[in-house]
Amino acid sequence: MIKFFRSGNPLTVLLLLIYTLLIKCYYLIHPVTFIADGSEGLLYDLLVKWIKSFTGDSPLFFTALAVLLLLLQSLLFTKIINHHRLFARSTYLPAMCYLLFTSMLQSWNTFSPALLVNMIMLWVFSSITELYTRTSARDVVFNIGFALGVCGLIYFPAIIFCLLLLVSMLIMRAFRLAEWIIALLGLVCPLYLMGTYLFLTGQMTALRRIPNIGFSLPLITDYKVWGAMVACILFFILGWLLLQRPLKKMLIQGRKIWAALIVYVLVAMLVPFFNVHFSAAYWVLAVLPVAMFAGNVFWSVTNETFANIIHFITLAYVIVMQYFS
Repeated sequence: MIKFFRSGNPLTVLLLLIYTLLIKCYYLIHPVTFIADGSEGLLYDLLVKWIKSFTGDSPLFFTALAVLLLLLQSLLFTKIINHHRLFARSTYLPAMCYLLFTSMLQSWNTFSPALLVNMIMLWVFSSITELYTRTSARDVVFNIGFALGVCGLIYFPAIIFCLLLLVSMLIMRAFRLAEWIIALLGLVCPLYLMGTYLFLTGQMTALRRIPNIGFSLPLITDYKVWGAMVACILFFILGWLLLQRPLKKMLIQGRKIWAALIVYVLVAMLVPFFNVHFSAAYWVLAVLPVAMFAGNVFWSVTNETFANIIHFITLAYVIVMQYFS
């Protein structure tokens, strides 16, 4: 099966759709509505209320929407990867890995602020990859900062991704103070616009809900969370180790993008600790970049039989956790 995802054939998208229905079937059979644990932002609340006005509290609709978002994110992520030639040839392995790893926890397949933030982060990551080739990047960094500000209105701890922007600017470009200031102005701009709207509409009390952040170091007792974490971290480390040799043969831009991806993983792993109420559901933010390194594991294993064994072991773990745990 791996050889089909390894190829860049556009018909693989159809196989990816069938694969999604297979590994997400359990969640579609046992749907849940959406995550509302007190950590969500103002824009997320408004969006959920708008959707509920049409569909009500339909668990199947919200779960199907979440699965559709995951499939769309996997395809967009693959498009970015193939555009920048981060692998030797076009491939759908990162898309497969993203769908496979997000199937390890039900909360990663539930409509949540994190899924919406992931959609915006795809655009942010795509824009970060352009920083190296731009002579002047002021418009790009402002747009990235603005997008991160919108993420903060959906899920306020996502503001921490500004660290990804700043470190990526150091990796991709020479330091220019003006660009950093413009990036921070872009970050503040959505918060300012939302505050202005609330002031003009007489809803100033809602401003208190925007800085929705805390900090906690929870004791995780759920074995499913531990299993998903260990699998993701293991594939991340293996993917990074297997990357060392081909990295030397890449263009400078490719090496810098991979470096930015490592920062992306590390920052995304920290974000859930700043929830008002800690939830492992928000680690789906880290699964997106981890899928890139997991895809590199399958790409680097040239023996098709061994690669398929690794895939089927991971797939078997997912099915056991879904149906038999």
